[in-house]
Amino acid sequence: MTAPHPALPAKIHPLVRAFLDSRDDVDRAVRRAGTPTHLVFPQVFAENVARLRDVLTPRSPRYRICYAHKVNRSRAFVAAAHAAGIGIDVASPWELHGALAAGFAPSRIEVTGPKGEAFLRELVRCGVTVNVDNMWELTRLTELAEDGAQVPVLLRISGFASTPVSRFGIPVDHAADALNLAATHRGRITFRGFAFHLDSGEIAERVRAIDACLTLVESAYAAGLSPTVLNIGGGLRQVFTADADRFDAYVHALRDSLLGRGERMSWADNTFGYHVDDAAVHGTPVFHKYANTVPADRMLADLLDAPLDRHAGRPVAAVAADNLLDLWLEPGKALVDHAGITVARVEFTKELADGTVLVHVDLSRDAVTPADQEVMVDPLLLATAPADPGPVGVFLAGRLCLERDLITQRKVWLPHRPGPGDLLVFPNTAAYHSDLSAASASRWPAAAKFAVVHRGGEFEICPDDEYSPVAARNGAEVM
Repeated sequence: MTAPHPALPAKIHPLVRAFLDSRDDVDRAVRRAGTPTHLVFPQVFAENVARLRDVLTPRSPRYRICYAHKVNRSRAFVAAAHAAGIGIDVASPWELHGALAAGFAPSRIEVTGPKGEAFLRELVRCGVTVNVDNMWELTRLTELAEDGAQVPVLLRISGFASTPVSRFGIPVDHAADALNLAATHRGRITFRGFAFHLDSGEIAERVRAIDACLTLVESAYAAGLSPTVLNIGGGLRQVFTADADRFDAYVHALRDSLLGRGERMSWADNTFGYHVDDAAVHGTPVFHKYANTVPADRMLADLLDAPLDRHAGRPVAAVAADNLLDLWLEPGKALVDHAGITVARVEFTKELADGTVLVHVDLSRDAVTPADQEVMVDPLLLATAPADPGPVGVFLAGRLCLERDLITQRKVWLPHRPGPGDLLVFPNTAAYHSDLSAASASRWPAAAKFAVVHRGGEFEICPDDEYSPVAARNGAEVM
């Protein structure tokens, strides 16, 4: 019996699977939206919110979920966040304006990221909570705000023990200067508490950051301030793979191919971040996050239940409650996980001089790939006409006239050789994949974005900015 070809099957939400299994609905969506198009599923977003609430509600008497808008430009997701009654984390003037237009009250908006002079001037007037990145921002806020303005601020802290250096935040060793400045200008700003963000799946790193922030809470009280918020940021992981064993088998085959064993699986000399020498493969690949199998709600539960040694081993959530601190978090990836797909059309298939099969599609790499990573889930092929069965290993090429515009730089095995007009569906693209690096090179327009909703037993599709949810709020969330 012939062994199956290496494959990376994607985990797909049942609602999205039902949509893809209804070819009439897919074809209707493509006729309406064209290709390439990003399809978002706000109902999946709402389910993801509910899962995090199920973790938070029994553990924390007061909390706030702030959807990290930067993960996707979708207005439908913003509308879904508003309908769910959560807050929103914005990182630009345009995201701020979109949140206000969607109906978010300033009290439910947090502004993160680096902020220039013009943005700070706008923020002192609109009543949102400013997550201060650095001492210059804090100083300018105290200078721009008028007496009695009471601009709400959090201090973003970084530089914790045994964590990599971050370009963001005020080093923990400099926090005393920030607290003194906040205390001096209590008539102009309202100090709400501390924030951090770690792009790490390691619970131990986050626990160390929380412990350091709790120490700073004591320092804040000593400075005459009254902190009420501990913002533990985002970084909750996604689950891309449907089969961890097949993921491991694919990576093993890929590593072998880099050593010249078995079928070639990488384009040109791409090593995906590995170092190949001495007949061995070393290092961490650029696609390591795709191996994760721990869902966001379990990761959050593990963090909130983690013991704090300085507090007699009591769990994080309990210690925060003991200190009358509202727990805030800023999930982005976790809220749009499995809530978006991208549909592209096959233009043609060609065979190169060395026999490599190249499938050209009508989008570019930056429309489905975040930055310099390699997406480690396989696309789905939806044929438009009968085809001879039989798996074929291919590379997917984009529409730009650039050698580097390869949507996959790894070999993908499709169930048959695609033909012009066939559709390729890229799963789980809502989190950074579709928008982070998207550009309009060669004057190609950006891919369309439409929302898909299941109502009354049928799928409905509408332009992303026309989506209107039915509000449904619950939980012990801090408004």
